[in-house]
Amino acid sequence: MESTSSPPSSMLKSRVSVWAPINSSGNHHPFLVFCFFIFFLITNISTTTCTPQISYAQHCDSVVPESAPTEQLLDSAAHGAEFLHIGNGYFTGGESILGETPKFGDDSSSLAMFRHGALYRTHTEGVIKVQGNLYFRGPRVITPLGNITHRRLLRFRINQPRFPIRRSSATFELYGFWSSDSGKLCMVGSGWSHPKQGNSRLFNVVFKLNFANKSSIIHSLVRGTLESVDTEDSFNYFKPVSILGISQNGYEYTLIDREIESGVFSEYSSDEDASLGLDVGERLSLCSFGRPAGEFELEFGSDCDTVNCNPLGRTPGFLPKFMSFSQIECQYGGKVHMILRFSNSSSNLFQTFIPDSTLVAEGAWNKKKNQLYVVACRILNVANSLADAFGGDCSIKLNLRFPATISIKNRSTIVGQIWSNRTVNDSGYFSRIVFQDTGNVPFDLPGLKYEYTETDKVSKACAKKKGVKHRGKVYPDGHSLDMRFDMSVKDSKGQVGWGHALPIFVGDKFVDAPLHGKFRTGSPRLGGFQAQVSTSHNSLVNVSYKLSFTSSPSFKLLGKSSPSGSVEISAEGIYDKETGILCMVGCRHLQSNKPSTKTDSLDCEILVNAQFSPLNAGGHRVKGTIESTREKSDKLYFQRLELSSSSIYLSQAAESIWRMDLEITLVLISNTFACVFVGLQLFHVKRHPDVLPLISVVMLIVLTLGHMIPLLLNFEALFVANRNRQNVFLGTGGWLEVNEVIVRVVTMVAFLLQFRLLQLSWSSRSNDGSENSLWASEKKVLYLSLPFYIGGALIAWFVYHSKSSHQIPSPRTRLAPVNYNQQHSLWGGLKSYAGLILDGFLVPQIIFNLFFNPEEKALASPFYIGTTIVRLLPHAYDLYRAHSSTWKFDLSYIYANHRMDLYSTAWDVIIPCGGVLFAVLIYLQQRFGGRCILPKRFRVSSVYEKVPVVTNDQL
Repeated sequence: MESTSSPPSSMLKSRVSVWAPINSSGNHHPFLVFCFFIFFLITNISTTTCTPQISYAQHCDSVVPESAPTEQLLDSAAHGAEFLHIGNGYFTGGESILGETPKFGDDSSSLAMFRHGALYRTHTEGVIKVQGNLYFRGPRVITPLGNITHRRLLRFRINQPRFPIRRSSATFELYGFWSSDSGKLCMVGSGWSHPKQGNSRLFNVVFKLNFANKSSIIHSLVRGTLESVDTEDSFNYFKPVSILGISQNGYEYTLIDREIESGVFSEYSSDEDASLGLDVGERLSLCSFGRPAGEFELEFGSDCDTVNCNPLGRTPGFLPKFMSFSQIECQYGGKVHMILRFSNSSSNLFQTFIPDSTLVAEGAWNKKKNQLYVVACRILNVANSLADAFGGDCSIKLNLRFPATISIKNRSTIVGQIWSNRTVNDSGYFSRIVFQDTGNVPFDLPGLKYEYTETDKVSKACAKKKGVKHRGKVYPDGHSLDMRFDMSVKDSKGQVGWGHALPIFVGDKFVDAPLHGKFRTGSPRLGGFQAQVSTSHNSLVNVSYKLSFTSSPSFKLLGKSSPSGSVEISAEGIYDKETGILCMVGCRHLQSNKPSTKTDSLDCEILVNAQFSPLNAGGHRVKGTIESTREKSDKLYFQRLELSSSSIYLSQAAESIWRMDLEITLVLISNTFACVFVGLQLFHVKRHPDVLPLISVVMLIVLTLGHMIPLLLNFEALFVANRNRQNVFLGTGGWLEVNEVIVRVVTMVAFLLQFRLLQLSWSSRSNDGSENSLWASEKKVLYLSLPFYIGGALIAWFVYHSKSSHQIPSPRTRLAPVNYNQQHSLWGGLKSYAGLILDGFLVPQIIFNLFFNPEEKALASPFYIGTTIVRLLPHAYDLYRAHSSTWKFDLSYIYANHRMDLYSTAWDVIIPCGGVLFAVLIYLQQRFGGRCILPKRFRVSSVYEKVPVVTNDQL
C-alpha cells in the first residue's frame, strides 16, 4: 500500500468551490472570460487569506475525537468508508443560505450532496480523517434564451426558445473525522452561498452526519445537520439545516426471504408460461431492463372512492399516476434492492429524493414463476423532523414480470402489481394497483412475441386498398428502418399536431432501433434488419405500429380539446412493399382525468392508411389519413385526420452526408484559391507599382467586405462554441464544426490579403501626381454604381414585403418542423443580394476604366479571371446539385449556400454569363484601352502634353 504524508489536522483547506450561473448562449468574449478569471483568482486569494481557522476540537471533539493522521488511504472501500457519500439527499431549512427552499413536493429539483475527498488513517483505531465537499442546490428559476436548432438523422426539429436553469446553490469545503465503530462523522469548514437574488456570502459551519455501518431495508436512512459556528447575532448566522439521504452500501437482505417463505406472493402470482424468464446468473437481468424502462403507469381499481388506493398512505383522494425504479442494485442469486418513487407527473420521477413519495424496497427473482417478488417499506415520521425519520410499515408487496406475448391492446413489456397484506380496516391498507411500462422504451426481450389479433378486421378494411404497381419505382422494404417516420397530423379545421410513427414488430421480428439513431454509412444492417433488401419474397408483411402526436390546445378531437394535448394509437395491419401502401386498424387510448385501466379505455374502431413515396422521389415521404369507422352519431366518432411526413430516407441521408463532405472540400479549395489569386495580384503590383493607383478602390472595398462580413457574423466560431448557431448534424459527429473553423481561418487570410491590397492602392494615390483626376474618376464610379446597389436593395425589400403579405402564418408547437424553403426574411434577402454584388465585383473597375481610360495593365490576369471562376463555380455546382439530388434541404448546403447568394435555374445561368462578360470586358480594356468597348466617337479624349516652363532668366 502506498502512503503519503498528510498536512496537520488543524490546517483548513483553502480551496473554495464557487458555483455561478453561466449564460448558456455561449456568446462569451475571450477578453471578458479572461477578466472574470483574474477577478475570481484575486477574490479567491483574498478570501483564502481572510478566512478564519475553525477549531475542530471545540465543535466536534464530543462526537469523534480528533486524532493525528498517519497515512493516506488510496483504497477507501477496503477500510469501511466507501459509503461516506450522499448522492441525492433531501434537506429542510437553509433559507438564510439559499434565499428560499421548497416545501414537501413543491420542487423535486432541490438536493443536498456530500462527497468525500482524501482519506487518512489516524493513530486511533477505526477513526479516519476525511476531507470532502457538501453541496446544496436550490429550486429552479427559468429565464428566456434564444432559439436552439437541432438537426437529426431522420428529421429536422426546431425547439422553442430553450430556458437556462438558474438555481441558488452553496458549496462547503470541509474536513473532519469519521468513526467506523459509531458510524458518526463530524466536520468543520467554510463555503460560499450563491442565492438567486442578492450577493454571495461566506459561512463557517460544522457538519454532523450519522452513517449506519451496514444498511438494510429498515436501516438505510442517513441523517445529518449543518450548523453555523457563528453566534445568533452574527450576520452570517443561519438556523440548522436538516439533511436526509439513503445509503445502500454494505446492504443486507433481511425481509424478502422470510416474506417469500410465508407465501404472501402466491395470491397474485401468474402462470409461469405467461411470462418470460431471466438469466439470474451473477447479476439479475432486471438491471438491464429496469433502469432504461423509465416510468410506469399506475392503474387503479374502481373502488378507490370508498377505500384508500394510495401506496404512500396519504389521505384518500390523492392518487399518484406514475412510478419509477431508481438506485437499482442487483446481487448474486437474483436479488435486488432499489428505491420506488411515485409522482403525479412523469417529469418529476427522475428528480431528487422526496422522502414522503419514496419507498425503500428489496426483492428476489422466482425462477419457477418467472416473476420478481419485492417487499417495500415506507419512510415514516418525515413531516415532524428529518432527524426522527425512520423506515417502517413493510406491509407493501410488489410483483413484476415480463409478458411472453404482446398485442394491439396490451403493448406493455413489463407489468406488475402492488398491494398491501393488511386488512381493509388496518391503517396503511390500500387497494391493489396494477402497473405497466409506458412503452416509450421498447425492449427486445428474448422470446417476446407479438400476437396479431385483428387480422379479420384488417382483411376487410384493407381489401380495397390495392395499389397500382409502377415499373421502375422502388418503395421502402418492410424490414427497413425507413418504415419509421415523423409526421404532422392536421384536423378538418387546419389545426396541426406533431409526432412520430414507430414500427414495433414487422412480421415476427421486433424492431429494436431507436427513433433518432445515428446512420452509419457502409453499415450492412441497421437495428437488426437489412437497410433496403428483405429476404422475404412475399410483398405483403404484417406490421405493428405505435403512432403518437402532440397537438396544440386548439386541436379538436371528439368534439373537445384533448386533456393533455397528446394522442397515442396502437395499430396493426399489412404493408405492401411493391406499392408502398400501409393499411392498419388502430386502438386509441382514451384519456381521462381520473386514473383507470387502459383496457377499459380503448377505441379500436380506427383505420390508418399511409402511402410511402418511392425511395428516389422528393417531396412528402408519407401521406395518409387517420379516420374513425364509427357512425357519426357515436360519441367516440371523430372527423378524418390528414397525416404527412417530410422525413428523409436513409439513402437520402447517406447522399446528404457524402454531398456535405464534398461541399466542405469545395469550400476549402475555393477559399484557398481566393488567397492564391489575391497573392498573385500583390506580386503583380510589387513588380509594377505604377499600376496601383489604377485599381478601382470601390472594387477592392466590395471584395474586402465580401470576406469581412462572414467573419463578423461568425466571429465567435473561432473561439467559443455558440449554442444558438444552426449546426448541421446528420451523423457526421463534430467533423462539420471543425471544418467550419478551418474555413473561417482561410477566409480571414483572404481578408487580410485583400485588405493589404486595398491599403496599397489607397496610399499609392496620395503619392501620384494625377491624384485629383484619379479620385474624380473614382467618385464617378461611386455615383454611378451606388444608385444601382441601393436600387437593388430596395427591390429585395419590396420582394420581401410582397411575399410576406401573401404568406399565411400558421401556429407552431414545440415539435413543429420548419420548411426553410418557404421562409422569407428581409435579412436573408439582403444577404443574397450582397452575394450578387460580389459576383459582379468587376463592374466598378470597368466603369473606372471608362472614365480614366488607363493604358496600363492594372489587374493581373490570374486575379480577375481566377476570382471570377471562384465566384461562378458555385452556380454551376448548384445546377448540378438541383438535377442530381432527389432531396433538397437548404440548411444543409455548405457550398453554393442559398442564403449567401441568388440561386435558381435562371440565376445559375444569368450570373455566370454576366461574370464571363465582365472578365472579357476587363481583358479588352487592358489590351486596347479603357474605352475600347465604346463606339469610336466616344473614345476621343483631350490629352494634355507636359511642356517645359520658361523662366525670366531664360528670356
